[in-house]
Amino acid sequence: MSHSPTAMVFRVFIPFAFGYFLSYLYRVVNAVIAPDLIADLGLGADILGLLTASYFLTFAAFQIPLGVLLDKYGPRQVEAALLIFAALGAVVFAMAEDSSSLIAGRALIGFGVSACLMASFKAFTVFYDAGKLPLVNGFIMAAGGMGALAGTAPTELVVQEIGWRGGFWGLAALTLICALFVYLLVPPTKRPEHKTTISEQMNGVKEVFTSRFFWRIAPITMMSQASFISVQSLWAGPWHHDIGGLNRGDVAGSLFWVAAAMVAGFLGLGALSERLGRLGIKTIYVAGTGMFFFILCQIGIIMEWAVDWHWIWICFGFFGTSGILQYAVLSQHFPTHLAGRVNTAINLMVFITIFILQSLSGQVINLWEITASGGYDPVAYQAAFGMFLSLQVVSYVWFILPRKGT
Repeated sequence: MSHSPTAMVFRVFIPFAFGYFLSYLYRVVNAVIAPDLIADLGLGADILGLLTASYFLTFAAFQIPLGVLLDKYGPRQVEAALLIFAALGAVVFAMAEDSSSLIAGRALIGFGVSACLMASFKAFTVFYDAGKLPLVNGFIMAAGGMGALAGTAPTELVVQEIGWRGGFWGLAALTLICALFVYLLVPPTKRPEHKTTISEQMNGVKEVFTSRFFWRIAPITMMSQASFISVQSLWAGPWHHDIGGLNRGDVAGSLFWVAAAMVAGFLGLGALSERLGRLGIKTIYVAGTGMFFFILCQIGIIMEWAVDWHWIWICFGFFGTSGILQYAVLSQHFPTHLAGRVNTAINLMVFITIFILQSLSGQVINLWEITASGGYDPVAYQAAFGMFLSLQVVSYVWFILPRKGT
């Protein structure tokens, strides 16, 4: 489709960036409001982990039908419709009086924002050249990073002024506005001339899931992104309080810089990948190098070196974004008509893994008694984070193993 660069910024990029901003804000907000949820509703580590993870379960469950819908109806209609459900979920969360209602609201939010990133990726494959995908994907991820930034110190300020319930009422209103923007501003994408049957659509899904290349990429992407998001969206906050010894305001401030590093990672690694691509260096090598450094950062956190050297958490935020480059790797490998399905296929695997690992990490941390100061035991964090690290190391070895035909 022929659209000027300026038109694509205002009519394509900004509406989808707004959606992904909100999606990421919803994703990480519990790291800041966890003390309020614990105080108001008496949640334990196991319930807190399950509550936060419920977003990822419904998010993951809808990925395969989402891929089919994106390829059939286009990103504009699909995302606009789903965002209405996210707004409804925010209302349920704001009104919740027990853990079951909180879980239901967060699960509905996860379902409602499940298209925000994938619809963006699908739209970009239509409106941008393939060589630009690592860069433009990096920009959309940076928009999500801005949402993560908003979910730290700014969220803390909002909670102090109007409470966590008032904050979620505000999020519900913003989500409805975003749905309207997407529907009214984004140009409609051309429908396939041939109306594919469900069988043909599922054959496309099968083509993705039976690809040897996909299964080379998937495990390390799953484990790297699941570990990053599980820690960033929940456990990073309590760690800074319990291990780092920071008060609530300083915790939010530290998380702000981690999120800022994440934005820098999305922009920097995306731009670096595009620049190196011109020199013949593939995106897969940039992603692999970044994920290796991310593993090293986690070792520093587990060993508690990050207590004295806070830059380790900054590097955690920066290199934690490396796994997202693999989405561009897959988009470049598969034909354009499968773009929606290939991106949602890897997203399905990532978010199922997040749900499992975040829920399991809460169970692991809950194995240790609460400390005298009311926090979680340092050994509990080491056990949970060590679980994340071990899975990444195994999957990284699988990723770098030499093989033919992939």
